Amino acid sequence: MTADDGPHPSPGHAATPAIGDTVRDTRRNRFGIVTDRIGPYLRLRPLTGGRAWEAESEDTEPVSAPEVLRARLAEVNARSSRPCPGG
Repeated sequence: MTADDGPHPSPGHAATPAIGDTVRDTRRNRFGIVTDRIGPYLRLRPLTGGRAWEAESEDTEPVSAPEVLRARLAEVNARSSRPCPGG
């Protein structure tokens, strides 16, 4: 028995992400959580908060649980290395 790391769309067929799914925006090489659908676009929010953006559904791909964990850790580490404002 193997662990399932997340969605695995069949080759040549992109799965349509649902609200709440974590995806990679392949055009911007960013990870985001789907918060809304607007026509062919998905509204994505960064994993650790911040300004949302829109991506075409065809420019996104599902990510596995380990990839999400690595991406969240990378964002937290990047934020912690920034200088504090006013400090």
